[in-house]
Amino acid sequence: MINYGLKDKVVLITGTNNPQGIGATTALAFAREEAKVVLVYKKVFRPFDPNRTDRNGVDRYYHANAGDTQAVEAELKQMGADYLVIESDIADEEAVKAIYASAMERYGRVDILVNNAATDDENGLDTIEQITREVIDDTFAVNVRGSIMMMREFVNHRTGYGRIINLSTDASQVFAGQITYGASKATLEALTRSIALEVAKYGITVNCVAPGPTQTGWIDEELAEAVIPLIPMGKLIEPEDIADTILFLASERARMLTGQVIKVSGGHAL
Repeated sequence: MINYGLKDKVVLITGTNNPQGIGATTALAFAREEAKVVLVYKKVFRPFDPNRTDRNGVDRYYHANAGDTQAVEAELKQMGADYLVIESDIADEEAVKAIYASAMERYGRVDILVNNAATDDENGLDTIEQITREVIDDTFAVNVRGSIMMMREFVNHRTGYGRIINLSTDASQVFAGQITYGASKATLEALTRSIALEVAKYGITVNCVAPGPTQTGWIDEELAEAVIPLIPMGKLIEPEDIADTILFLASERARMLTGQVIKVSGGHAL
């Protein structure tokens, strides 16, 4: 069993209310390493059919993201984990400051930041023919501005150990049909490299994980049949695959790894 040396480290993770999601899975992974976990989430309300939330697909996914962290907390409690839950919106600068104030009041420091929270457009408007100013502004407000502010506060509250892990997507450089979402993630990858250079003097590493098609509850059977042939490894990525990579990047073992974008995609979108 790998010892990542994360015992008693304080990790702050955004986007943690989907029990099948990357954020929740990562929070549980850190808790198993006996880290102290700060879970940040925002309820996102989108129409869904309550009769279809018992199976994978957009209805299950939208239902999960409209909820709180109750299911994740139940697992954390069962593990005896030390955790703090904050419902907030990282697109709001004052809210970001309040997130860090709460974390610092509880634990006195934040050692690791996982920028997982993100938004996209569910109405098919994220194409060059359909795009609206609202879609552009809303997407960049969370995926770019919010992530930058989270990193700024992390750096300004640095206490020695420092790891920042951003979440992109493996198709960020070419994402037809989701141009603003893809562009926001490509921007985050560029920020990862630039900020890594700026904060290396503090001993902080900044890296980015770019997942391929990951089963966080949104991929139904029909979509899986269409997507899996595009993945050379022949199966969907699981949230645990992403969490394992994040654990490594957060550990002392990755101390000289910075400014990197790592695709965890089974060979998809190389």
